[in-house]
Amino acid sequence: MTAQEFRDLYERLRRRAGRPEVTGRCGALRHLTPERVAAAAAEVRAGHAVSMAAPIETVRGPDDPEPAVHRMTGPIPIPTDTGSGSLRFATDRFAMNVHGDADSHLDALCHVVFDGELYGGVPASSVTAEGARRLSVDLLEDGIVGRGVLLDVPRLRGVPWLEPGDHVTSADLAAAEAAQGVRVGAGDLLFVRVGHRLRRTELGPWDTAEARAGLHPSAVEFLAEREVAVLGGDGNNDTAPSAVREVAFPVHVLAIHAMGVHLLDYLQFEDLAPVCARAGRWSFLCVVAPLRLTGGTGSPVNPVAVL
Repeated sequence: MTAQEFRDLYERLRRRAGRPEVTGRCGALRHLTPERVAAAAAEVRAGHAVSMAAPIETVRGPDDPEPAVHRMTGPIPIPTDTGSGSLRFATDRFAMNVHGDADSHLDALCHVVFDGELYGGVPASSVTAEGARRLSVDLLEDGIVGRGVLLDVPRLRGVPWLEPGDHVTSADLAAAEAAQGVRVGAGDLLFVRVGHRLRRTELGPWDTAEARAGLHPSAVEFLAEREVAVLGGDGNNDTAPSAVREVAFPVHVLAIHAMGVHLLDYLQFEDLAPVCARAGRWSFLCVVAPLRLTGGTGSPVNPVAVL
């Protein structure tokens, strides 16, 4: 995709998204109405809950040069005296690079700066050393609850995973819908499996900044046409190398900046996909609860599918 083709797509998606709302349940979350949330509850039939988050990494690797830090802060070893009324607490501390390439996280709408602005024309200067004054993750303090749909592209192609550098197209998404007997609708939380996590487990981590599978920028038109509220992937959602030489993360720019779609990066679907396949159902109630972090550009997240 040339720089001009990308710019044309960006402007087309921005116009289609309409006048941006930059407060409250802003951006594409406007498609997730209370009526659609209530309808999503009907997706629960077996009462089976499945996490879509990967275990948090604490070991440095080629895709995670700044791993999360987990330290015990209480008295170690914990005293074990058993006197009458004896009470002890085990305590710990956690720190994380939210937007790394290994851990599951949510991108807030203040995460992407393009043309000197945030989503909706909000000045980039609203993000300071003290945090983001607008569009931060605390807009999601009540969480995101709705109908989730998992489209499994490697299953469609008959392979365990897509190789780094491969693109998921709109045609792939439509074909996966047909093969799985499901249709993505307005207000849905769309999850696209490329098999990144399985490949990482089987072959070991690699430098995902240089090579990873993801969506082709043109596939974002599928999201716009279906009025998707949230996009999640088991990789970065963007392919590397980028399909647009001049823009390193075109899917992030198109989804977050042009359309106001919150992204979930580096999830894992290896627990959920077999459950969906056995049940013959690829839609479910989905609950996403980011941290209430005032001014944050994102958050660690553990999306849960309930079938």
